Amino acid sequence: MAKARKKTAKKKGAALRRTAPRKAAKKPATKSAGLVKPKGTEHWTYKIDNGEKVKLYLFNKVVGDPKKTRGTVLLVHGSSMASTPTFDLQVPGRSDSSIMDVLARAGYDVWCVDMEGYGKSEKGRDNKALISQGADDCLAAATYIRKLRGSRKLLTYGISSGALRAALFAQRNPDLVSRLALDAMVWTGEGSPTLEQRAKRLDEFRAKNRRPIDRAFVHSIFNRDHPGSADEAVINAFADAILKLDDSVPTGTYVDMCANLPVCDPEKITAPTIIMRGQWDGIASFEDLVKFFAKLPNPDKTFAVMPGISHASFQGKNYAIAHHMLLNWFAQPEPVYRG
Repeated sequence: MAKARKKTAKKKGAALRRTAPRKAAKKPATKSAGLVKPKGTEHWTYKIDNGEKVKLYLFNKVVGDPKKTRGTVLLVHGSSMASTPTFDLQVPGRSDSSIMDVLARAGYDVWCVDMEGYGKSEKGRDNKALISQGADDCLAAATYIRKLRGSRKLLTYGISSGALRAALFAQRNPDLVSRLALDAMVWTGEGSPTLEQRAKRLDEFRAKNRRPIDRAFVHSIFNRDHPGSADEAVINAFADAILKLDDSVPTGTYVDMCANLPVCDPEKITAPTIIMRGQWDGIASFEDLVKFFAKLPNPDKTFAVMPGISHASFQGKNYAIAHHMLLNWFAQPEPVYRG
């Protein structure tokens, strides 16, 4: 009897299991909002310089309707590589490797631009591509983006000499920049061992418009300040992306950073500004940047030191810290009380 009751109970349980409604299947992780793959599109615009029409390349990433995003971001690259290797580096196994993807998923319309002489932009002119000309490139990019997307101000980020370009662009065009982020920047060059060494080759940089780059050079960016701050696989992926576009780059930023600093005036930069400095950055000395920071007139400003980072913030092991700081800065609410 006991065995019969057990069998009956088992049959009832099986029947209940068969008739009970199934739970809805979970959606694949790749369909979640946080893992949407942002759409990338290529664009070109022009600037007029000394009567010449100069072609500039832009790359955009956005999720959804670009006119309904939280803001429009312009990213400005440094001296030795084009924009997409810097801002859209894809490394297998490295989550959120691309800052463009991170910002686009966070709801921003994200743009980067190749300065003249880099990547897919014009390379044929007899031109060193000085920092001042890079600020002109930023203006051309901003003009194109605003014509396409609407007239709201830009959230602007620049790294290394790109920070100088972005700072000068913001200084000249205060009506175009809503918030400014300056990473791995130098102001006067005070206390910069990297620039001290680079200045020994100043005559060479002045004598020609372009300087060669190769894989060893890319590795030197990571080995000169604090070896070990970036993974070898990331450095190699970075080198692959850079060298796919360029085997040489303009000398103008090196000339400016070795001989013509300062090239921007902090007292004329009115946008809210964050200074981002890697702990071991050999170009952006702490003392130099603190003085720059003190002169910024807008009280909405932040000085952030990123631990464990050298000069290339987005390619280091602690890249998530740089991402976090930039996301928070762009999302910071405007003051409702100013006194």
